[in-house]
Amino acid sequence: MLCILLLTVAGGAFLYDRISNHTIENQYRLRALAIATTVAQMPDVAAALQTGDPSRSIQAVAASVQSQAHPDYVIVTDRNGVRFAHPDPDLIGTVVHEPLEVRDGQTHVGTEPGRLGPSANAKAPIRAGDGSVIGQVSVGILETTEDKDRGQQTWLIAGYSAVVLLIGALGSLLLARRIKRVTFDLEPAEIASLLQDREALLHGIREAMIGVDDGGRVTVINSEARRLLHLDGSILGERLEDLLPAGRLLSLLTGELAGTDQVVITEDALLVANRMAVSQGGRSIGAVVTLRDRTEVEGLVRDLRSVRGLMEALRAQEHEYANRLHVVGGLLEMGDVDQARRFVSGISDTSRSLGEGLRSRVEPPELAALLLAKITVAAEQDVHVTVTDDSQLRQPFLDTQSLLTIIGNLLDNAVDAVAGQAAPRLVMLQLDDSAGIFISVTDNGPGIPAEMLGDVAIDGFTTKEQRPGIRRGIGLALVARIVHRAGGTLDVFPGPGGRFEVWLPEPEPGHPLHEPASMGEGPA
Repeated sequence: MLCILLLTVAGGAFLYDRISNHTIENQYRLRALAIATTVAQMPDVAAALQTGDPSRSIQAVAASVQSQAHPDYVIVTDRNGVRFAHPDPDLIGTVVHEPLEVRDGQTHVGTEPGRLGPSANAKAPIRAGDGSVIGQVSVGILETTEDKDRGQQTWLIAGYSAVVLLIGALGSLLLARRIKRVTFDLEPAEIASLLQDREALLHGIREAMIGVDDGGRVTVINSEARRLLHLDGSILGERLEDLLPAGRLLSLLTGELAGTDQVVITEDALLVANRMAVSQGGRSIGAVVTLRDRTEVEGLVRDLRSVRGLMEALRAQEHEYANRLHVVGGLLEMGDVDQARRFVSGISDTSRSLGEGLRSRVEPPELAALLLAKITVAAEQDVHVTVTDDSQLRQPFLDTQSLLTIIGNLLDNAVDAVAGQAAPRLVMLQLDDSAGIFISVTDNGPGIPAEMLGDVAIDGFTTKEQRPGIRRGIGLALVARIVHRAGGTLDVFPGPGGRFEVWLPEPEPGHPLHEPASMGEGPA
């Protein structure tokens, strides 16, 4: 910048100096012309010139003009070139060697070499009463006089240019310091390299990343974040509040909700969010938010828990049947065959009646199997889970996976709520498909406090004790999401005693509910 400023000021000063010198030269020529014209129009000069000026009055007039107007010379000659006034009195009466330029009756200006040196010269004609040219007045200002003014003007231009250069240098220094401070003392090549590295890093990772400044405006975002948040177009510089709807996700991105590995559920994904404040040189410059898509992983984890639940059910049944086999073995060893036959028949009838009862009233078969497994696993914790006698769900329009998610999570929450309290521990499930799908799960646990009813469906909300490796507060959020997508309602009633009711209206043909659910939804 200093080099550019120096070249600009030097070039400007040179041009201005040339223009100024040309202007001074023109001014001196015009000044000489004004003096020559004034002298030529004096009646005394014309009259004396016509009479031959025996009293040398023309020389007196020229001397007076020269002393008052300060030209370097005033020369008056007649039509024949005879001098009547000259700075050198010895040349008065002599003839000039150059021809008379004003014979055409016009004034003339220019540069005259002359005896005294080069000068800015002007010549004006002296006219007689009839208008004829009878002589001329030649006035000149020597270039030495011009050079003084030129020198003063040059020094003035040089001083002005130096001041401008100094101010520009100080401004450049201040601007450079500001740019350095804004760019954290990075050179342009380093900034370009960082930009390339940033672009490669942003779009080379699978995690979603959003950078925001202290005002909550988006400064950087990668393609994965655009995909997960469904953001299109140019959003840099926009506020998060203008891009996302109010809710838990927006609160996490803006920092209103703090914490690490916060779970948030969107319409089609389960995300884990982390927000980290960023500072540089002791100054806060915003925050970086990372979003990990845990949809598939969480689906696998929940499927694994479902399988583990089935394994626990099988283990419980194996333990129960081992005890029963011991009873049968003991009866046979004592020879009481009839009693053993009756005992085995009773067990078979009980198990068959429970399974067949669920199968006859509940569709699809996977749901009946889930309920049987939940009843068996809950019995191991001394929790009595019952399905009301009037329950039926024969032709559900909701896809099986979503149905398993809703009922499985509601039953799991109810069993967990009563498992730690004194007997009796009761959980009741009611199903009805007479007008849409109605699901009701009640228990005799502590229930949900009235002041927390509005937070039940928020992702991450839980009243259970946190355990390492287990993400709490997802089940009910998934249930609420499925219900909302189906256009239904989820009603939670305050305790004591837990009560959750879900109603899903039958959708029109072609509604998304006729398609399988996403996000790997499954019972916890």
